Amino acid sequence: MTRFATVCLFALATVAMAFGAAPALAQADRCPKLVAKSPFLDALAPKAVPAAYVEPKHVNLTYIGHSTFLIETAGGVTVATDYNDYVRPDLTPRVATMNRAHLTHYSLNPDPRIEYVLKGWREDRDPVHYDMQVGDLWIGNLQTNIRDYTGGTILNGNSIFIFRAADICIAHLGHLHHTLTEQDLGALGRIDVVLAPVDGSYTLDVDGMIEVLKALQAPVVIPMHYFNQSTLDRFLGRFASSQYAIERREDPHLLLSRETLPAKPTVIVLPGSHY
Repeated sequence: MTRFATVCLFALATVAMAFGAAPALAQADRCPKLVAKSPFLDALAPKAVPAAYVEPKHVNLTYIGHSTFLIETAGGVTVATDYNDYVRPDLTPRVATMNRAHLTHYSLNPDPRIEYVLKGWREDRDPVHYDMQVGDLWIGNLQTNIRDYTGGTILNGNSIFIFRAADICIAHLGHLHHTLTEQDLGALGRIDVVLAPVDGSYTLDVDGMIEVLKALQAPVVIPMHYFNQSTLDRFLGRFASSQYAIERREDPHLLLSRETLPAKPTVIVLPGSHY
C-alpha cells in the first residue's frame, strides 16, 4: 500500500470515528426529517424574488455551469451552489453555498446582498454544521475530506450540501474526493436528486463516483464538473450499464416534483458552461 493510500485510509478512519461521536447529520435527523414543523418560522425574513414563477409543490433547478446550480422554491427562496467569481446566475441568490477545493467553487467577493453565505469548511479544519430553515427550504450538510496538492488529506475540506423543499431532497456532492461510508449514507437518508462531479480526476475517479451514486440510489442524477464532452461521454459510457436511463436535455431548467420523479433511475444531462 502506498504512503498516500495509507494517509487517506487513516484520515477516513479518523473522520468515521468523529462522525460516530457527533455526525454532521445524525441518523435520526436525516434529510426527510429535518424540516420545520411550521411554514411560518421564517415569515419575517426578507424574501428573494424568484427568477421565474415556481408552481406549488415544485422546485426549479437550473444548471448554470461547472458546479453551480440555481435552486428556486415555490416560496421564492433562491440558492446558488458552489458560488464563485467565474460562473454565477443572473440574479443575486438569497443563499450561496461554497466549497474550498479551488477558486471555481468559492468566492472571495460574494455579492453583499446575499443574505446567507454558507462556507462548506472552516480554516481550522474543524467540522462545520448547518441545520437551517430559510423560508420553505431546509439546508443541511455532511462533511467529507479532500486531497491537497501534495497528495495529503485536508480533513473536513468539502461539504455535501443537502436542500429540501416540496418534499424533494437534493444533494450537491461538491468537490467529493472519496467514497461514502455506511454511516455517511445513513446520515444523508433519502436523496431524490444528486448533483454529481463526473470529471474523474480532480474529484473522485469514475469508478468511485459510480459506487457513490449506486449507494445513494437517487431517482435522478445530474452530472456536473466536467470540462468537455469527451469527459462527460466517458462517464456516461461507464454508467450506461448500471440500470440507469440517460436523457440529454436542451434546456438548462428542470422542474422537479415528487409526483414526476422518474420510475426508473435516470441520468439527466443539462446544458451549462464549462471551462
